[in-house]
Amino acid sequence: MVHLQSLILVFMISLSPLFGLSQICESGIGYCGSESVVSSKILIAGGTVVNADHQEVADVYVEDGVIVDVRPNIKVSDGVRIVDATGKFVMPGGIDPHTHLAMEFMGTETIDNFFSGQAAALAGGTTMHIDFVIPVSGSLSKGYEAYVEKAKLSCMDYGFHMAITKWDDTVSNEMEIMVKEKGINSFKFFMAYKGSLMISDELLLEGLKQCKSLGALAMVHAENGDAVFEGQKRMIELGITGPEGHALSRPPVLEGEATARAIRLAAFVNTPLYVVHVMSIDAMEEIARAQKSGQKVIGEPVVSGLVLDDSVLWDPDFITAAKQVTSFVFVMSPPIRASGHGKALQAALSTGILKLVGTDHCTFNSTQKSFGIDDFRKIPNGVNGLEERMHLVWDTMVESGQLSVTDFVRVTSTECAKLFNIYPRKGAIRAGSDADIIIFNPNSTFHISASSHHSKSDTNVYEGRHGKGKVEVTIAGGKIVWENEELKVVPGSGKYISMPPFNYLYNGIDKADENYLTSLKAPVNRIKPSL
Repeated sequence: MVHLQSLILVFMISLSPLFGLSQICESGIGYCGSESVVSSKILIAGGTVVNADHQEVADVYVEDGVIVDVRPNIKVSDGVRIVDATGKFVMPGGIDPHTHLAMEFMGTETIDNFFSGQAAALAGGTTMHIDFVIPVSGSLSKGYEAYVEKAKLSCMDYGFHMAITKWDDTVSNEMEIMVKEKGINSFKFFMAYKGSLMISDELLLEGLKQCKSLGALAMVHAENGDAVFEGQKRMIELGITGPEGHALSRPPVLEGEATARAIRLAAFVNTPLYVVHVMSIDAMEEIARAQKSGQKVIGEPVVSGLVLDDSVLWDPDFITAAKQVTSFVFVMSPPIRASGHGKALQAALSTGILKLVGTDHCTFNSTQKSFGIDDFRKIPNGVNGLEERMHLVWDTMVESGQLSVTDFVRVTSTECAKLFNIYPRKGAIRAGSDADIIIFNPNSTFHISASSHHSKSDTNVYEGRHGKGKVEVTIAGGKIVWENEELKVVPGSGKYISMPPFNYLYNGIDKADENYLTSLKAPVNRIKPSL
């Protein structure tokens, strides 16, 4: 049903010249606000402009989708839309490095497509995301083509990572095509999901070598898939079929082991490594140890791992359907951990061990989650977060004093732009940057509920949470798309952002390789004895 709705919407977009976008918006398929009809010239006046490295009171002038000027007291002519930001922060729009929209997974498809997921993101102050392309029968090209089709619904800028699920010469050649022709500069390797997405150490090594040769960033989902499979069998044998079995079958030690293994293989190849959704102390400590030794390893926490714990999985009250659905909603991989892990991850984010915050937005509705009502192994894995990320990171990290305002910009936008080589086009408020901007009121409040969010899911893993700091205006591509609690977006208006290879992590890699070869003192010239 989800896939059918997406196809219908793509078809309607293709007919938009005949029927108009307003009729698409009135179709009821997904969320759709009114089309943004605003001046292409905007002056954001009197706010505190915040970048990752500094903040200043200044005006920001935008024209035709680009930031033209940033300085105090900009004078403009008639016809310019003026937005008063006095007493508020003017920041780069958020960039979410980790999403799964319209992803076919575990016998179903995520409920949020490239329109509803992006609309939710814009309402929460995120103006770009990078989604994971899943190959079709191992083919990167077919997977890419499928996601290009899905992304025709987009209403904001986006990029692609690419997953690698098998290895042969064709895949190796396709990786080169993805980097050099399709604007993809990162490849993800699943060390979990045995029997579907999981890869072997041999494949991982080949993939790491090819990433290095192409200047692409290797990413890993780090869990020991073989041990998780054994853990799942153990839980079923013990009669543990509920969602708590999910967490018990894949404990932190298995995340730590796989993280350590991936780090050591990356060190062996001498290539940078990006560990997605770091959920445990075990994995975080492996990353910290590698960084201390000088290895180039990036750790990405996700907002669910920072702010939630697994206590709901252990709630014995299964009398009401609502309670049962809540526990199922929390199922993701790696699992949301016990209390204590989140605090440790927050500390690691504040000290720079963990570099940027994603969401792993991978939403399923309550009907889909109930596929596993009698067997936790059948619960589709994933939680929401695209709309909630910016608010929760601010409330959890800035309001508590663990991050500064400039650090907030770094972990929600700028670092992602730098890692994926699109800075300063993205992730900055400066002349020449794309006009992806939010106006953030630190004195306002937010409240999260499935009844008011913009995702198509009927549940929200952060249900009932509230706090300080709210995105009041979102500007994407130079247009005001979120203002006065109203979205003004239309499907098909988003742009694909090509991301070039060889980010800053590759600085010095060649020199390190040279030093390694020099240090070998081999081969040894031996005198062969005469016979």
